Amino acid sequence: MIGIFDSGVGGLTVVKEIFKGLPQYQIIYFGDTARLPYGTKGDDFVRKYSAKITGWLIKKGAKIVIIACHTSSAWASESLKKQFSETPIFEVISPSVDEVLSLKKNNKVGIIGTPGTIKSGSWEKNLLAKEPNLKIYSKSCPLFVPLVEEGWINNRITKEVIKKYLEPLKRKKIDTLILACTHYPLLEKEIKKVMGAKVKIINPAKSLAEKLKLFLKSNQGIVSKIKKGKNHQFFFSDEPYNLGKISKICFKKEIKAKIKDPF
Repeated sequence: MIGIFDSGVGGLTVVKEIFKGLPQYQIIYFGDTARLPYGTKGDDFVRKYSAKITGWLIKKGAKIVIIACHTSSAWASESLKKQFSETPIFEVISPSVDEVLSLKKNNKVGIIGTPGTIKSGSWEKNLLAKEPNLKIYSKSCPLFVPLVEEGWINNRITKEVIKKYLEPLKRKKIDTLILACTHYPLLEKEIKKVMGAKVKIINPAKSLAEKLKLFLKSNQGIVSKIKKGKNHQFFFSDEPYNLGKISKICFKKEIKAKIKDPF
């Protein structure tokens, strides 16, 4: 199986892209709804529970682990790769860097994410390592997550919040915007309306799915170990709020959740 984890239901946007590109593989998903949101937690907390979840997914049979959560990717990916060195671990930041650099035109890039992701500076670090002359404008958008989990995708209030958060980035005349949270792709249409047609919107889940696809093509030994079929499993550490509505948005159908907090 391919293991995927997030702090809540937002990681389903990553599952959606994996289903598109690699529909033959079984997915085991864990959303830590008992402790969400990770985006406002401290780095030690995020590393601790990211490690617990990764270990649990591997025990359940995951041969590859995907860190869907941007905050976990920022704070915990390096430590997880060291701790679980025998298991390939993918995060959502580095696969998108080359895409951002290939699409940007005026060297002005925007990043929107949770407070934890923005505070970590991980996106900036990865981008500037390859393009030191970039001008990066980051913006924390903490209300986006609860709005998405409420299912308020096209709500008038949501549109006003998006406009309020993004106006400063629009004034900077960025031409590329990174959606640095798994929840944010569900607001992509409304974000595009605010930013305008000329601004390229980057959904890191798509870049991640493509990188995973290329990895599996050149690592047939791992491919042979991954279970195939549609017997996907979706675990949450507490009752996921509005799961039916969110899963319908992502997959056009409801998914069956298993409630289990192994920690």
